[in-house]
Amino acid sequence: MKTSKSNLSFVFPGQGSQKIGMLREFSSEETVRVTFSEASEVLGYDVWALIQEGDPSSINLTIRTQPILLCCSFALWRLWSVRGGRTPDYLGGHSLGEWSALVCAEVISFKDALSVVEERGLLMQSAVPEGEGAMAAVIGLQDQAVLECCEQAQTEGMVSAVNFNAPGQIVIAGAAKSVNKAIYLCKKAGAKRTILLPVSAPFHTMMMRPAADSLTQRLENISFSCPKIPVIHNVHGRFEDNPEGIKAAVLKQIYSPVLWVQCVERLLDEGTNVFVECGAGGVLSGLIRRIDKTIQAYTLSTSESFESALFNISDM
Repeated sequence: MKTSKSNLSFVFPGQGSQKIGMLREFSSEETVRVTFSEASEVLGYDVWALIQEGDPSSINLTIRTQPILLCCSFALWRLWSVRGGRTPDYLGGHSLGEWSALVCAEVISFKDALSVVEERGLLMQSAVPEGEGAMAAVIGLQDQAVLECCEQAQTEGMVSAVNFNAPGQIVIAGAAKSVNKAIYLCKKAGAKRTILLPVSAPFHTMMMRPAADSLTQRLENISFSCPKIPVIHNVHGRFEDNPEGIKAAVLKQIYSPVLWVQCVERLLDEGTNVFVECGAGGVLSGLIRRIDKTIQAYTLSTSESFESALFNISDM
């Protein structure tokens, strides 16, 4: 049965969704090919070849990961539009994915966004020397308990909760020694699982403030417009309707926690009962289902899932 008369939200994934071979099933789609060609011109390397034939370590460099994932999301967005897919009522993105949402809302051009997120990646990586920062996922522990463990672990540097992804699933980040201590304390407090993430920079912590300060200067020369579709922002779980407010939100996001649960709950309050994850993988769809098990969540990352979403979500 087709879904109709529903508020539809598109969400865009961030770093961690990348893998070699993503979107391979869409290689014959002209819309996808054109999008990757445009990205290659801006970035100065063959983006499609890199994600299909490159070394996994090369796409895990944040200076590459960020523009690559933006390109994947925007290619699927364009294809959805070309195929007559329903225009969503709201947009949202997780971390980097917020930039994808802004491109699709026509706040910033695709080409400008590619160059900005490439620089964003470079600045974020260079803000903290490699090996000095770390991130870890903590699963099966209440938010307050994680916050208390982080507070107790700050003896050899900062560590804080930076991604509130779903109930019982939080990411912490900070100085490597303090993150490791927090992991130990979280396990002791009853965490079901902790996973040290394969990143070398402590994203969304105050250690990233220098990156945000540098990117501020870059954005002074980039044109932002009012969003054609409302975009929810990670830093406060609210919508911004003017360019200056949007710039402030995406800059603050670099060194602030991603309040993903709060974002999803706000979209639910706005009447969303169908979500579509527009990008590589299906991480956000899984998180959304953990936040609200009654919600329908589709992905577009394979041709089969794309066709299923297109068929089931009717344009009213």
